[in-house]
Amino acid sequence: MNLAEQFTALDNLLHDTRQYWQCTAFDFDQLPWPELEQALTALDDQQVADLDSDQPALYQFISPYVPVINDLAALCELPQALVTRTEYPFWISNGIKGRKFTQLQDFVASLGQAPTLPVLEWCAGKGHLGRMLAYNQAPEVHSIELQQHLCEQGQHSAQQQGLAMRFSQADVLVDEVTGYFKPRQHAVALHACGALHQTFMNCAVSAQTQKISLSPCCYHLFTDNDYQAMSELARLSKLKLTHRDLKLALQETVTAPSRVDKIRRTEVQWRLGFDALRKTLTGEQHYVSVPSVNKAIFSDSFKAFCAWAANKKSLSLPQYIDYDYFLAKGEMRKKVTERIELVRHVFRRAIEVWLVLDRALYLQQQGYQVTVQTFCEKHLTPRNILIQATVKDRKEMS
Repeated sequence: MNLAEQFTALDNLLHDTRQYWQCTAFDFDQLPWPELEQALTALDDQQVADLDSDQPALYQFISPYVPVINDLAALCELPQALVTRTEYPFWISNGIKGRKFTQLQDFVASLGQAPTLPVLEWCAGKGHLGRMLAYNQAPEVHSIELQQHLCEQGQHSAQQQGLAMRFSQADVLVDEVTGYFKPRQHAVALHACGALHQTFMNCAVSAQTQKISLSPCCYHLFTDNDYQAMSELARLSKLKLTHRDLKLALQETVTAPSRVDKIRRTEVQWRLGFDALRKTLTGEQHYVSVPSVNKAIFSDSFKAFCAWAANKKSLSLPQYIDYDYFLAKGEMRKKVTERIELVRHVFRRAIEVWLVLDRALYLQQQGYQVTVQTFCEKHLTPRNILIQATVKDRKEMS
């Protein structure tokens, strides 16, 4: 199955199953799928958490009730790059946390042979990726980064270590950046978000940059709420994706520390408990979100949180409120919400693969030979997909 065939099959499946994933869990007081209600209600909270962290088990759990799920895993399957991690001296890894450094090792190893082209590093931060490529004998690394102090730190490290690197500060969504891209170049971007990596792709294509390697991330950031497809095939899709749908692609995460998970659960319960209180006071029935807040508030009391949330919504609270009642309502709704999210999470990798294939097909349209692979194990990062594109031989293109 080529990339276009895989995209088309996945697109059809996602369209046919959109009632299971194209919804907002907080909108519902009860499960919206009668065929799944008994199975989901029978799960205890630990079973929900276990399934949520094991995608194959989640497919297996849902497939008896939604048979097309049997096809989903295969359509999301991507070949894994065969990598041999290069060992680096301690001064290369200095300042990079363990899991992040292993990600970088695998990403660099997945790029293939030692670099022979000058490298353009996009959204470079301190240039950790660029330093590894420079250490591997890239002729030159030009690192582009928004924050001036990171450019300065990266330049200082490169000079100390004798690496062929230079940094340029740029806001790549505002500044003129096309001049950074050259035909004889290898452009790399690891986990550039949303429009940042789309701008990277567009500029590289315009310059006919010889080789492009990117691992996309946070597809919704810096973009319009309504998703604008990149490839011709995706533009023909019946799917209409929004930021909410794109965020679903990011909801497969490396397991959070138990303290963080506990705070997250408390936050969901309290927000839903306040929403039940708000509905009682106003008579409204739709869910209304309240702003993000410092997590320290969830170490206080539910009553204090309700006072804060009511203030944010210009809602006057009566003196006597049965906070225990609304906290219990929040816990009941949290159970519903978590089970709706569990069903939505069946499709999180599928949405991401759909988005990645849209990008890969766009590069194919522009005359590139394209591969899509995973470059590391999911426990290192769920954002582990690598798109590689090489300009076709000029004679072949003519």
